Amino acid sequence: MHAIWRYLICISFLGLQLAQAADWQVPIASKTLKNGLVVVVSSDPSSPTVGISVVYKVGMRLEPQDRTGFAHLFEHLMFEGTPNSPSGTFDKVIQGGGGVLNGSTRADFTNYISSAPVSALEPILWLEADRMKSLDFNEANLKNQQDVVKEEIRVNVQNRPYGLFFWTDLSRLAFTRWANSHDGYGSFEDLARAKLDDVRSFHRDYYGPNNAVLGLAGDLTPEQGFALAEKYFAAIPRRSTPAAPDVDEPLNTANNKMERQTDALARAPALAVGWKAPARGSADQAAMSVLTQLLLGDDASRLYLALVKGKSLALNVQGGVNWPLGSNWDYDGPTLFTIFTVYKPGVSDTDVLSAIEAEIAQIAQSGADDATLKRTKTRMRASFLGALESFLSRADALAKAQAIWGDAAQINARPALIAAVTSEDLKRVAGKYFVPANRTLIVREPVAPAPPASGDKS
Repeated sequence: MHAIWRYLICISFLGLQLAQAADWQVPIASKTLKNGLVVVVSSDPSSPTVGISVVYKVGMRLEPQDRTGFAHLFEHLMFEGTPNSPSGTFDKVIQGGGGVLNGSTRADFTNYISSAPVSALEPILWLEADRMKSLDFNEANLKNQQDVVKEEIRVNVQNRPYGLFFWTDLSRLAFTRWANSHDGYGSFEDLARAKLDDVRSFHRDYYGPNNAVLGLAGDLTPEQGFALAEKYFAAIPRRSTPAAPDVDEPLNTANNKMERQTDALARAPALAVGWKAPARGSADQAAMSVLTQLLLGDDASRLYLALVKGKSLALNVQGGVNWPLGSNWDYDGPTLFTIFTVYKPGVSDTDVLSAIEAEIAQIAQSGADDATLKRTKTRMRASFLGALESFLSRADALAKAQAIWGDAAQINARPALIAAVTSEDLKRVAGKYFVPANRTLIVREPVAPAPPASGDKS
């Protein structure tokens, strides 16, 4: 068959699938236990497996001041065992049965995810409830995980070209409140100051059932999920949670947030530019999501074609809203629309920034034509539906939506919000947020490493 006909058939088939799925909704049932734990279940018997996500409504924004990286450190400690289950039990139970597990810390939540055959669901829920009750608080565990996080910082920040300056340094420069601007990955000094009392207090204050959401997706009914949640979690008492700090910030209004840095490990210059993004729930959020796809979605995006393939200024370009910490929908406080690019030696940062802003200005002036807008929305919908096929991803998406939006069903509203975005919306959002006064810029330039000190043979 000729290639063009195969292409047309594939496109037609995709269009048919999307048309058939146009009214599809993620099945969702939820229940709040008496202790405040919210349980969300999405039943799907298509595979004898289950995805589990426990999301705690605490992240880097709420960690103690002068304890940068503490929420991240605590995430590691959650895998170090309890008085009832020693370190390594999670790995043995889940991975030993063919499942997977992970955890991550974000600005507004910390999530613990796993996926396994449905026969392993009860042991996993027992383990999750066990570490919600208490951890094995001891000096050895704390010291071990302090060292693990420090090694992550060495690998991902100190000994890696560009480190994470496009996140940590850009946030420091863009935001004024400590909760939004500090380095949530952590510093050696602050991590070393963490004490056992800090760990005990953090677990007591933020890891209670009333500050958590349990998401389950896969081969179980809502009634089964709620019964299992009652069985393993209902006896855990509700705990007081400190009031959240005020993290609100307006858009920036002074065009003076710019910094130049050097990098002894880099071989090409790079820049990171960020603009404060729409607030969660804003009327501009969906339009910014579509604009993200237009500008940065793939190798056919506006910025890739302009910077990498077209003018051949850059080696790569990536970013988006809430990047690299999450998605366009998974934040509950000020965040940035970030663009990070490594560009070619000999090209000026002014030329790169001008090329970026020219693409955005074109959208602010003309929006997007109907065909491009339709193609972009179709791609976003296909990606959305494809991600939810995974029970692990679905359970996590539901738990995060419940934790952040207060309603897991918000994920079912997203396709309609995206579908409603117009070219005029894109023009409005591009013109409102992508202005010099709201911009923060860091240029990082390679520099020769310093020669070793006299007599240093290392």
